[in-house]
Amino acid sequence: MEKKVEIRIERKLLRKGKKFIAGVDEVGRGALAGPVLACALIYHCQDIFQAWDLLQDEVDDSKLLSPQKRIYLFPRIKEFAWFGIGKIQSKIIDRINILEATRRAMKEAVLSLPVKPDILLIDGNVKLDLPIPQYQIIGGDRTSFVISSASILAKVIRDRIMERLHNFYSPYNFRRNKGYGTREHLESLSKYGPSPVHRLSFSPVRNAVEK
Repeated sequence: MEKKVEIRIERKLLRKGKKFIAGVDEVGRGALAGPVLACALIYHCQDIFQAWDLLQDEVDDSKLLSPQKRIYLFPRIKEFAWFGIGKIQSKIIDRINILEATRRAMKEAVLSLPVKPDILLIDGNVKLDLPIPQYQIIGGDRTSFVISSASILAKVIRDRIMERLHNFYSPYNFRRNKGYGTREHLESLSKYGPSPVHRLSFSPVRNAVEK
């Protein structure tokens, strides 16, 4: 696949005087267990160009990178960036629905940044109730450098959470599936029923409860 991640949008915004450009992305939206987690990331002012020079051939949508590549990139991205994390746990997801949970996680991530963004570049079409200009970019994690960078941090952090949860709920093998609905995971759900970190509002989990 031809590489598409670029820094074009960020360059245009910097020329318009937007100093702090935050990329926002989420991970775990489609999982059956664990939190939905969002990352908001801002490269340090002009450091974005140094980061781009070093990482442009490696940064991509986190879903397209191997776990080893994401782990390799994690500290290298952090070296040049501020970031904030927001996460919403499964019980709250069940109460408010996954779309609202995703929105809350993204908002929490933005509000936890150590500097206030001048503008948000958000992957997808989620609009945040914040007094900050924002662009929603469908497929932004494959086209925008700051969004792709945020997606990598979000994925690594959530994966580590799921690996820790595996120590408490090993029959579901969260270490391998990260809470997503693999065949092995669905078989474990059918055999053992849901754990306390499963999302009961998701139909595969609900079906396991009703059996």
